[in-house]
Amino acid sequence: MTSFLTHVPWAAVAVLAGLAVGTLRSRRRMAALPVLDPASHADSAPTSPDGWHLISARGVDVDDATLRAAVAHADRTGLQILDLIPGRLDTERALGLLRVLDRSASRYGRTAEARGAGHALLIAEDVRHRAEIEPDSPAPETAELHTLLRRLKAYAPDATGVAIAPALASPAPDSARRAAELRAQGLPPNLVIASQLAGLALLVGAVVVDGGWGIAAAALYWLQPALVLGAPGSPLRPADLTRATAARPLLSLVAALRTAVSSHRASSGPLPELDALRPGYDAELKAGTDRFFEPRRLDCPWCGSADLSVRLRVPDLLQGKPGRFTLEECGMCGHVFQNPRLSLDGLDFYYRDFYEGLGVSGAAQVFGTMGRSYRARAAMLKPYGTPTAWLDVGTGHGHFCDSARDIWPGTLFDGLDMSAAVREAEARGWVGTAHHGQFPDLAAGLVHRYDAVSMYHYLEHTREPLTELDAAAAVLPPGGHLLIELPDPESRLGRILGSHWLPWFQPQHQHLIPIGNLRQALADRGFTVLAEEHGAAHQSCDFVGAVLLTANRLAPHPYAPWGPGTATRTRRAVRRVVHTAALPCYVVAAALDAVRAAVARATEGGNAYRLLARRTPAASEAA
Repeated sequence: MTSFLTHVPWAAVAVLAGLAVGTLRSRRRMAALPVLDPASHADSAPTSPDGWHLISARGVDVDDATLRAAVAHADRTGLQILDLIPGRLDTERALGLLRVLDRSASRYGRTAEARGAGHALLIAEDVRHRAEIEPDSPAPETAELHTLLRRLKAYAPDATGVAIAPALASPAPDSARRAAELRAQGLPPNLVIASQLAGLALLVGAVVVDGGWGIAAAALYWLQPALVLGAPGSPLRPADLTRATAARPLLSLVAALRTAVSSHRASSGPLPELDALRPGYDAELKAGTDRFFEPRRLDCPWCGSADLSVRLRVPDLLQGKPGRFTLEECGMCGHVFQNPRLSLDGLDFYYRDFYEGLGVSGAAQVFGTMGRSYRARAAMLKPYGTPTAWLDVGTGHGHFCDSARDIWPGTLFDGLDMSAAVREAEARGWVGTAHHGQFPDLAAGLVHRYDAVSMYHYLEHTREPLTELDAAAAVLPPGGHLLIELPDPESRLGRILGSHWLPWFQPQHQHLIPIGNLRQALADRGFTVLAEEHGAAHQSCDFVGAVLLTANRLAPHPYAPWGPGTATRTRRAVRRVVHTAALPCYVVAAALDAVRAAVARATEGGNAYRLLARRTPAASEAA
């Protein structure tokens, strides 16, 4: 037995096992997909189905029978958005789609990432109207349709799905558009390419080093298209299946290299959407950045102590906008704050194009992957009561409210935010009522309308966090609950990683509050702390964030509208080298973050904390 364990080439066995699991998973996902039956609608008279709108990509023609079958399926299943997968979708795109489809893609979960084939979308007229899509819009490219699906799902978060349309034709794949399609699906092309090339290299190494087991793994990879898509009765029958199976290693290598070339071309020069913003940023920066900062204060905004020391000085490593920011720490209470803090003009400048505009897709992608965290936040209240009306302060696009309905289906969720995104959240139906403005300014009109108020990663962004707590105390009735989540400035990794610790998040985070300070501030306002969570609130971003910020620092984007707008060949090459070298670092960092998250959960020592407090009747009556 010992001899057997010693001689088994475990690397090749692991590759073989991974391929086997992936093959079975793809077959299961394909088998779970509903298949339209156009034949049952072939004799029906051609109609334009009332209440529905079809959007097809350029070069895709949906016949009447398929359209009627799609409408019948959506009506029967209660879907408002249906992505149609061509039955003859080419092999590599079919395999790629099966790899990234949600396990229940026939009907996506409320917070699941929506990814489809990018060929045709059937959407309910109500969704089209709320999303402000013109009925006579020109046919989009496939990449644009991928983007549209992800945007539209926000308007029907629990009523979006996919189905196979056997009669739907699929245009020939175009490697020049592949990188754009990957980006539109929220899949970074460089990471996809790196994983493909790494997988091929691993297979070659397994064959050369491990012999038999390596050959078995290579054979399974080679035959995978036929094993997944070639079974009798398969609803996906690519026309190129035989060729794609016979020449798979070569075709995969060529496709990866062509995608890499198209991705490089797309990112190696200025983009129209960036150039369009440049005149506005140039005009602002000509006046200098001094007006973006207020005078430095000499005392702690939390306790008033003058015992201050510099904790951190750092540039904008997130967007690369001009400016340098200082975080100071109070020696008396440990409060960490931005000093000098941003002025109102500064806040407008540094927030711009981060959550909206240029940054909207990236922000939506990050927030869209946090469903489990949102539900855990909402579930924290379960042992202490059932909320009837919940106000989420700093809600943004309302991702928390949308997810929290899974925990509290009978609760009314409203959102408040200073950005216009909260109006979009209301249009999507993610919040019941949108309150647009500053919480302290609106608090007087919200008194006792809610029995739960949440502030998740909100206080650290505010100018006066104590004033925000005063507003919460005014709004909540006796017995009402306040839920807060914040980054923890006492986290050890904050000191180890220094300026590359992502939760410092400069220049946006103006206050980082130790939990002891927050407890006392809540007690002063008539709250009783009921529960705290540290490990459960940990966000798995420390090491991946450090790689990201380091890469941004070494090679910022030269074509950003606040940047120089030009780049020499050497500078472009350096940026390419830095971000290519970062790819394996991301893999290692992700593994370290996974270990760090497990340790945080076991030791209650993460990079963030959650706190639940109840407004006490006695304090309310005294007020």
